[in-house]
Amino acid sequence: MSRSIKKGPNVDAKLVARVRAQKQSGDREPLKTWRRACVILPEFVNHNFSIHNGKTFIKLFVTEEMVGHRLGEFAPTRTFRGHSGRKAKEAAAAAAAPTAS
Repeated sequence: MSRSIKKGPNVDAKLVARVRAQKQSGDREPLKTWRRACVILPEFVNHNFSIHNGKTFIKLFVTEEMVGHRLGEFAPTRTFRGHSGRKAKEAAAAAAAPTAS
């Protein structure tokens, strides 16, 4: 379910203030944030963020295509290690078996 247009985008005011301060100072240091639900505004373009994924901080450089998405979309919280099953076992066995030439 999307957010009401009347309410506007979910943006943290402190984060926007930090982005504006960084623009004025010209600093290129990544902004560390835990605000994964914050919507990316056009002001955030060409800024570096470090987004917390629950364990570590993931670095992100914001581009124009990211505007309107949320910060958390670009910092995955789960590590995919592949599917298990018969095909994976067969592939591992084929890789370990010596080839006859």
